[in-house]
Amino acid sequence: MQTETIPGGERREFLKQACTACLGGALGLVPALAGVAVYLDPLRRQADGGLLVRVTSLESLPADGTPVLFPIIATRTDAWNKAIAPVGAVYVRRAKADQVQVFNVTCPHAGCAVEYQAERSAYFCPCHNSLFSLEGKRSADSPSARDLDSLKHEIRTGGEVWVEFKNFETGKATKVAVS
Repeated sequence: MQTETIPGGERREFLKQACTACLGGALGLVPALAGVAVYLDPLRRQADGGLLVRVTSLESLPADGTPVLFPIIATRTDAWNKAIAPVGAVYVRRAKADQVQVFNVTCPHAGCAVEYQAERSAYFCPCHNSLFSLEGKRSADSPSARDLDSLKHEIRTGGEVWVEFKNFETGKATKVAVS
């Protein structure tokens, strides 16, 4: 018995298979592109310029210039988790009636937290005995490569003190923000 071939049958079969392959490829491409977009998402996001936080009011700072320690608390998002947690701390002191100085509490030498010592009228790092003046300048015998890290700040209407909080790399002579 001999099979009869339909004219153009091979061509129809080829077209069916080609259409099936194209349709399957298009359907598989959608989730693949979505996966690539999720994977590359951190690269397209803009880096933070810093965390702008209301810290205190000008009237609550001592007029004699004594520094006051304030924790910086922020909302952190990690994947699907959102948490409110401390991200650092700052010292704020009134330099003049309407001006303040703001320093990150992290010692630029090795990353320990500095503490204000009223009897010395200076900031002291207990890890390596680094000493910083009230203006944040390191002492001559300090192992720190730079002065305390000052932070940008502004005094808004009503005397609110807002700080642009950032952390910086330690052990370097220049301030390099940590992203």
